[in-house]
Amino acid sequence: MHQPLLAAPVPSGDSDVVAGQQAGGIAQRIAGAISGGMLTVGERLPPEAELASQFGIAVATLRKALATLRAQGVVETRRGRNGGTFVVRAPFPSSSLLLSSLERISIVTLRDIADEHSAISGMSARLAAERTEPNSRTRLAELAFRAREARTAHELSMSDGRFHVEIAVLSHSQRLLTAEQRLQAELGPFLWCEDIARASAQLAFTEHLALIMAIEQQRADDAQRLAVAHVRSNISLIIEGKLRLIAGGHHDIGLSA
Repeated sequence: MHQPLLAAPVPSGDSDVVAGQQAGGIAQRIAGAISGGMLTVGERLPPEAELASQFGIAVATLRKALATLRAQGVVETRRGRNGGTFVVRAPFPSSSLLLSSLERISIVTLRDIADEHSAISGMSARLAAERTEPNSRTRLAELAFRAREARTAHELSMSDGRFHVEIAVLSHSQRLLTAEQRLQAELGPFLWCEDIARASAQLAFTEHLALIMAIEQQRADDAQRLAVAHVRSNISLIIEGKLRLIAGGHHDIGLSA
């Protein structure tokens, strides 16, 4: 049974327009799940009916989204007994695209995202600490070391995101997991883009180790506090990158939003 992918809001309005918006949004979310490491190259997507049900859309709309991803070379559909739709390339936005996207996001919105992410990650860490069996070993240390060894922005984003998603897995809350996947796909590329944030893989590793110890030692209060502090530190780096954009003379489309 596949874990649900990223939930998508359902727009309202003219049916043809809505279907087009839904298909585009679903394509972006699947691409985000791939670029964030939640789906890997070579992995087969869930069957169309199951995937459409997860997103709450018609199969026809899902097929339009998959057609978009096929045209981009992200997935391919194979026929036959062992066929299906497979991930063939992990997309990752360019620095110029990320800068353009950040230019359109207001600081107010970034702070709102920080509040949401603090709530999601904090509670995920708390529940992971409460629900992890005493003296049990998790995969968190392995994933933390993998993130420390990553080199490219894409690798850093994928491995860092996978670490935090694993904490949500340990919370045993599907809703928290879905939200964490979405937030990692949304924020990871900004955090690890050198032209935006000044994130440090070594500092992240140190904070990850402290979080691992709190979770595996079942110190729920500490786990929640450390997770929230980690999220807020990361968002602060993105906001600082946003402020440098403004100081550099870029037009802040969404600052007053």
